[in-house]
Amino acid sequence: MLRIALAAALALCSTTVLAAEPQASLALTFDPGAETGAIMVALYDAATYSGGQPVRSARLDVAAGQRTATFEGLQPGDYGVKAFHDVNGNGRMDTNPFGMPIEPFAFSNNAVGNMGPASWDRARFSVSGQTAQTISIR
Repeated sequence: MLRIALAAALALCSTTVLAAEPQASLALTFDPGAETGAIMVALYDAATYSGGQPVRSARLDVAAGQRTATFEGLQPGDYGVKAFHDVNGNGRMDTNPFGMPIEPFAFSNNAVGNMGPASWDRARFSVSGQTAQTISIR
């Protein structure tokens, strides 16, 4: 009886172990124009870039010297970043009466938009392994 139980246990242990899905990390370094406030960072995938919730987000305290946001444990694939520099520290992007931003902002690949945010095609980039990108806030 013990021999059968031991054989069953060994058979279970010898089944193929599924490999863990590969993980990636992303380091985003920002070049802000001012030394006050915070940089608000949102990381999107293709499904969420045009209006969904970000896959990940971060807040960098510029006054304390933070310039890099690191996202660990990402699935390899394409991502896009939207960020703005909350210069006055009120937690939101300030706009003029016409809805145009009056605080600096940026997109991955330093992409620019045409009368709105940069398109997914301009902002997307591939993340696999350890990936890094430097973004200038304008």
